[in-house]
Amino acid sequence: MRKATKIIMLVLAAVAVFSLAFPSVSSAAPEMILRFANQVPVEHTATKLMHQVADEVKEKTNGRIEIVVYPANQLGDYTLVYEELIRGTIEMAAISIPSQFDPRLELTYINCFVRNFEDARKVFAPDGWLFKKMDELSSRLGVKILGFQVEGFIGIGSTKPVNEPLNPNVDKGVLVRIPNMDVYKLGAEAMGYRTVTVPWAEVYTALQTGVADGVDGMTPTAAYTMLKDVLKYWYDLNYSVENFNYMISQKTWDKLSEGDRKIIADACAKVTAMSIDLAQKDQEKHLQLMRDAGIEVHTYKAEELEPIFVKVVGTWDKLADKFSKELIEEFKVQYAPK
Repeated sequence: MRKATKIIMLVLAAVAVFSLAFPSVSSAAPEMILRFANQVPVEHTATKLMHQVADEVKEKTNGRIEIVVYPANQLGDYTLVYEELIRGTIEMAAISIPSQFDPRLELTYINCFVRNFEDARKVFAPDGWLFKKMDELSSRLGVKILGFQVEGFIGIGSTKPVNEPLNPNVDKGVLVRIPNMDVYKLGAEAMGYRTVTVPWAEVYTALQTGVADGVDGMTPTAAYTMLKDVLKYWYDLNYSVENFNYMISQKTWDKLSEGDRKIIADACAKVTAMSIDLAQKDQEKHLQLMRDAGIEVHTYKAEELEPIFVKVVGTWDKLADKFSKELIEEFKVQYAPK
């Protein structure tokens, strides 16, 4: 009897040790697995924040919901991923919102309505007008907005000096590459630049071969990472915020309980706030890295940038045909300088 008791105790001890060494064996499989896609590299800040969302959701749902991160366009580029969100065949994403389904989704890229990182904390907050409006527009397509990934403020990088960068009434003598969006074209041309549309993947070659003299639509972080070998000048004009959205398919959202929705939404709201703090540090860091790499960096005080901002804000009404007059009037109520 004593021998049998000893054997049982040894078996129980062995099971306990095995469970500690291999906890996944004893844990239940998740009830729901959500694929979380993005368009940036593994080492990018956004990918790290997405993993933070995944870890928080797993912890707070006790493993019932597992989020698997797929970086670097592994599930397709952002236009394809957004279509899959609409269909419900991809569950979550942190991507730029394409505008082929509704041009009004370019709203977040309008120039000069956010002027500094303190503004960004208010504008991109989950209780703000922009969040609610973007969620309203995207939800009509079957995709719910969960938060923003703020990348930082954009400037102009160039291979030759810009004429009077703070005077919007002077031809800058520089042909800049812009993204294929009216908001960028209107903004750049209002500041005195001539523009050309070049695909993202071909920007380096365009600058190297002289197809373009400069680039619009990039943060210092992105410009340094991709173009430090070809850029000679950087004008830190802070006239637009580079950002993309955390999103979930409405078909997936509808399957979640109210409690699980709150867990996921709160996790995404938390990283929105973190992304702004990280973007500010990243911006300062990469401006210095540019200097260290031999790029001539020009930074400015807010009052020096005012003539540019006034001129660009004057172009907002020209977006009415694309965005609707009603939406532009709403936007101006919120963000036009008082």
